[in-house]
Amino acid sequence: MHPAILVILAAGVLGAEPHPLAAPGVTSLTNPDVKYTKSQSHHAVLSRNGVTAIVVDNEAGDSPETSTHRAGYNGVAVLKQTSRADNLFVSAYAGLNFEHIHDGTLAVNKEKFEPRKFPMELRIINPHTVELYQAPTPNWKLESCGRYTMLDDGTIEYTFECIPRERTFRNGFIGLFWASYIHAPEDKAIHFRAAKVDGGKPAWLRAVTPQHGVDSTHPPRGPLPKLDIDPEFPLTLVNHRSKYVYDEAWYYGISHGMSFSQMFRERDRIWLAQSPTGGGANNPAWDFQWFIPNYKVNEAYGFVIRAAYLPTTERAAIERLTAKHRQALNPTQD
Repeated sequence: MHPAILVILAAGVLGAEPHPLAAPGVTSLTNPDVKYTKSQSHHAVLSRNGVTAIVVDNEAGDSPETSTHRAGYNGVAVLKQTSRADNLFVSAYAGLNFEHIHDGTLAVNKEKFEPRKFPMELRIINPHTVELYQAPTPNWKLESCGRYTMLDDGTIEYTFECIPRERTFRNGFIGLFWASYIHAPEDKAIHFRAAKVDGGKPAWLRAVTPQHGVDSTHPPRGPLPKLDIDPEFPLTLVNHRSKYVYDEAWYYGISHGMSFSQMFRERDRIWLAQSPTGGGANNPAWDFQWFIPNYKVNEAYGFVIRAAYLPTTERAAIERLTAKHRQALNPTQD
């Protein structure tokens, strides 16, 4: 029987409370009923409602549209909309790119970019859904699967699930990081509702970090897990907190008359992150990271986000056009 199913059954038999970050159980990693075919190429095109996304594994580009894509980057290599023919992302890199695995210790120095360096299997689920499966990685022994679904309005839903196969994370938590490298936007800032860490009323914030690794990450409001991170930890976007906490679980950036919004489930407690030069001098990184505290070996964890590429830069319009997706991710509790 599949290990993830064993965990679910054990929890049901013993009456144990599920982990708050338990996997949704929708990808081929955790759901044995999912049917898929292995792609014969290293890319897959998803297109709906004028939006086109090309999902790639860690291999170099193998199509005319991904010809400049470098090996070692996964996720959405190309994101276009009928209102703008150019790629939102840096063509050599990608967006929603699974970037880092760590535990806050210097063990990460063995390979800082482990998700990018080892093979991924591109799985085709249906014309609008693909997955990137990665076997347990050599160092961290984390098995994972990321599902990219193009919804009917062109919004991307990304579901990530993972299973730690050995107790390699020494600080009691799993740290994971995703990067989106934006090609030369006119404004490097990200916009979100925030409050000062020491209190105050939430308001819209235009956040620009002065340099890479300074004021680089913004956690959610409320209790946070204890994260013991080595003072010499080299991934500076991870542990250099800003003076703000976000109040609503989403943010957006502006690029060439378009907006790119990343929306999260509040329950997943994802941290926002950013760099003004992550993809090069003129190319910021609009990122996020996720921490899994109190993990158990062979237990499945996961989150769900949505990303919308919209032909507007007006905040009111962005709020209106993303409202149904933010509501779907965070339904009103009765």
